[in-house]
Amino acid sequence: MVGNHEGVYVLRFEGDVRLTVSGTFDRYLDAMFADPRFVSVLVDLSAAVAIDSTSLGVLAKLSIAVQKKYQQLPLLVCNAQDILRILQSMGFEDVFVIVSDAQELRQQLAELPLANDLDEEEMRLRVIEAHETLMGLNEQNAVTFRSLVEALQAESSATVSRRNVS
Repeated sequence: MVGNHEGVYVLRFEGDVRLTVSGTFDRYLDAMFADPRFVSVLVDLSAAVAIDSTSLGVLAKLSIAVQKKYQQLPLLVCNAQDILRILQSMGFEDVFVIVSDAQELRQQLAELPLANDLDEEEMRLRVIEAHETLMGLNEQNAVTFRSLVEALQAESSATVSRRNVS
């Protein structure tokens, strides 16, 4: 779910947040940052029951972009202890202001339509990028995700090689 009121964007994730939303989310972020009225962003995970590492990487990418462009940390709402532990272990307290409760949002949120036009290679590249972002947050993440990223990069290279031979 997404909303925007005078340049303040709200991104609310509900249920099981998985890789399938990363392409849609990346495109929405591009539009958000292109908005000349952009002021800040709030990420609300209070209705999320789980979140995968690719989605976490995309959120880290969001925060890094906000910091570079606007010199501020975005706000992240999370009240689920298991997700909060994951955020803390990934170093998210360095890239977000994390709170456990937010006052009722007064704006209307609309569901962001899913984009299903990413092919397998584009999806793989988004997963690599998201995990490389996580790896850049701290050394533990670098160790945790290094083999995954290397495997995906090798798979991507093999796919490109097969396409060039065809």
